[in-house]
Amino acid sequence: MLALLLLGLPGMALACEKSLRWDSDPPFSMASDDGTVHGIDVDLNREVLRRLGCTTHLRKLPWARALKELELGRLDILPGAFRKPERERYAYFSGAVLPPSRNILFMRREAHQRWPVRSLLELRHGEFRLGAQIDVAYGEDYQQLMRDPQFAERVSFNSQRLNLWRMIEHRRIDGLIADEHSGRYELRQLGLDKLIEPTEVVVSSEAAEVAFSKKSTQPNFVQRYAKALGEVVADGSYAQIVRRYIGD
Repeated sequence: MLALLLLGLPGMALACEKSLRWDSDPPFSMASDDGTVHGIDVDLNREVLRRLGCTTHLRKLPWARALKELELGRLDILPGAFRKPERERYAYFSGAVLPPSRNILFMRREAHQRWPVRSLLELRHGEFRLGAQIDVAYGEDYQQLMRDPQFAERVSFNSQRLNLWRMIEHRRIDGLIADEHSGRYELRQLGLDKLIEPTEVVVSSEAAEVAFSKKSTQPNFVQRYAKALGEVVADGSYAQIVRRYIGD
């Protein structure tokens, strides 16, 4: 009875605060020189949580640690997660509300004119030189091409995508595969967006979801979140956030 009375008093209602994972992963999450954290995922989740009457507590965590913190209930919300059976043991998922995350082929402009392809498989024969990050999966078409020894010889690997953009700039390779948002953002930051352009070749497309810790979040909150997220997409707010970082 006392608890119910306290909840009814002004200023005594329990505050809604949710912890949100971020890390240095432009344009999805990043810190400015003044320490301000922002990015597509950060801005989007802040807006959704604001509409739900919640404040956001940011936690900087590498991916593997974020999953463990979610499992332990010390992290509430993990954006950009793919649904897997082992994760469903400890996490609720928002559903595929946001547009799919697409990995596309970027090319140097004159290379794109020379190879106006619509599928990665069309590059099997010829002289096209592809750049790829070490230990990154790019989809079935890429795996199929890599089983061709002649094509595999023309692939240059590097652990850092920045180095691959520079390799295109210096004509050492003709193109590379990257997330379309990350690629556009990085090219603008490097001043290479006039030299290197996105193509229509979609190498892989999978919809990521938002994961919620089962230990700290109730199913009805996940339902409310998914509804608010859908509204943010429908009213154009999500597109506006994306344009803020990668332009039109």
